[in-house]
Amino acid sequence: MVEVGVTYTGNLHCDATHGPSQSKISTDAPTDNKGKGEAFSPTDLVATALATCMSTTMGIKAQELGADLSGMRVSVQKEMSNDAPRRIVGLPSEVHIPLPPDSPHREVLEQTALNCPVHKSLPSEIHRPTKFFWEG
Repeated sequence: MVEVGVTYTGNLHCDATHGPSQSKISTDAPTDNKGKGEAFSPTDLVATALATCMSTTMGIKAQELGADLSGMRVSVQKEMSNDAPRRIVGLPSEVHIPLPPDSPHREVLEQTALNCPVHKSLPSEIHRPTKFFWEG
């Protein structure tokens, strides 16, 4: 179990502290929802969680396979609903992998990304197509 503590600091800003490491991040409401967009919004962190989870789990699998994914890039576009209630409706992503398209690890690494804990934790109502680009 990991505890995250959050302090509301006013003006739609929060400071979050990761219990084990004491690492801190700040959030702000987005500009389209009364904020100034001065930091990640809470829903931006969901997109960030998806990108970092895919990257991390692929990195773990690549280490096990003796492959190096240093320089891999993942981008996620966060799409919000136009109707109420306000919610994330899409998280399309692109994964740019520094290995050749004929890598023997291609299938297992793609499946690892698509089965990361965040992917598996998001509801099916959130559309999350993932495109892989093998660029080595």
